[in-house]
Amino acid sequence: MLVFLLAARPVISVAAAEGGEVTVETGSGENPAEENQVAAQVAAPHALLMEVSTGTVLMGKAADEKVHPASVTKIMTMLLILEALEEGKIALNDTVTVSEHAASMGGSQVYLEPFEQQTVETMLKCIAVASANDACVAMAEHISGSEGDFVKQMNERAKALGMENTHFVNCCGLDDDNHLTTARDVAVMSRELLLNYPEIHEYCTIWMENIIHTTAKGSFEFGLTNTNKLIRQYEYATGLKTGFTSVAGFCVSASAKKDDIELVAVIMGGADSKSRFQDAITLLNSGFACCSLYRDENRAALAELPVAGGVEEQMPLEYAGEFSYVSTDGSNLSEVKRSLELPKGLEAPVKKGSTVGRVVYSLNGKEIGASDILAARSVDRAGYKDYLERAFQGFLL
Repeated sequence: MLVFLLAARPVISVAAAEGGEVTVETGSGENPAEENQVAAQVAAPHALLMEVSTGTVLMGKAADEKVHPASVTKIMTMLLILEALEEGKIALNDTVTVSEHAASMGGSQVYLEPFEQQTVETMLKCIAVASANDACVAMAEHISGSEGDFVKQMNERAKALGMENTHFVNCCGLDDDNHLTTARDVAVMSRELLLNYPEIHEYCTIWMENIIHTTAKGSFEFGLTNTNKLIRQYEYATGLKTGFTSVAGFCVSASAKKDDIELVAVIMGGADSKSRFQDAITLLNSGFACCSLYRDENRAALAELPVAGGVEEQMPLEYAGEFSYVSTDGSNLSEVKRSLELPKGLEAPVKKGSTVGRVVYSLNGKEIGASDILAARSVDRAGYKDYLERAFQGFLL
C-alpha cells in the first residue's frame, strides 16, 4: 500500500550551499484518513512524491524496489548534457554529427540518419520533447566519445548523488536485465536537474515544434510532439520525462510548481498511459494541499568574531546558504524562531569556509533544522614579525 513517508522517513531541512551542513528532523503524518484516501487512488505499483527545494520525501509506495526505468533514464542523460554545457565542454550551437550507431537506435526516435548534423540545442529538444533514443546516443558520443564512456559517467554521477539502487547500461532506457533504478532514485536525479538547471523547463514544456532534417536526400521538416501529456492536462506542470517499454510499463517523472512549492511525482510501472498521468496528478494535488514552505531569505548581517593569535584580529562571517523547511501539518511558519550558536572568539589559523557556528531554527519549541555559519576568509597564525609590526603601529598611534 502507499504510505506517507513522513512517519518513517526524514523530513529534510536544507542549508543549500557548498560546505553547508544538512540537518535532518523526523516528521510525522497528521491526517491518516486523508493519506489512506490518496493511497487508494494511486494505481501504479511504485511511486514517490518529493518537494524539490529541500528534497523532503512526502509519500511513497515501494519506492526502493528496483524497476526498469525506460526513457525516464534520459533525465540523467539531460543532466550530463546540461553539466557539459555549464562546464564549457560543449555549446548549444555546436554541431553534432550522427554516427551509424546512433542512427540505428530503435524505439522512440526522430529518425536521424548517419552523418546527419544537428546542433546540441536541437538534440536536446529531441530528447526532452520527443524522447529520441537516436539523439541521446548522438549526444553521448559527442560528449564522451562513445556511448559506453558516457554511460560510465552516468553511473558515476548516480553514485555521487547517492542513487544506491541504480545501474545504467545505456543512455536512453532500452530494456536490459541490468538497467535498473527505483522511484526514489528517479526523484533524486530529477531534483538535481530541476534545482541546478531550471532552464530545462524551457525544453520540457515545448508541446510541438518542427526540426529540419538535412541529409543526402535533401531537407525536410519533422514534427516533435511532447510525450508528457501533463503539459496540456495539468496547469502546474513544468516537465519532466516520460517512459514506456513492455517490460518497464508506463513511467513518468512529473514536475510541477504552484506558488513557491515545487514538487516532483515519480510513477513507475503504470498499467497504461492515462493512469500514470492520473496517478501523478493525484500525488501532486495532495502535495500542494498539504505543503507549506519556510525560507529564511532576509537574515541579518553577522557580526565579526575576534581572532586570537592571527595576522588579523577580526573574522567576518557568512551564512552557508539559504535555509528551507517543509511543513505538512498546517503549522504557522511565521512562528519559526532562529538563534545563533557562535563561540566568543576564534584561534588562528582559520581557513576560509570552515564552520565556526550555526543558526538553529525552531518551531513550537522543537528544533526543525540548522544552517552552518562559515569563516568568510582565511586568517593565518601571526609570526614574530607580525607582532613587531602591530606593536610599532600601536606605538605610532
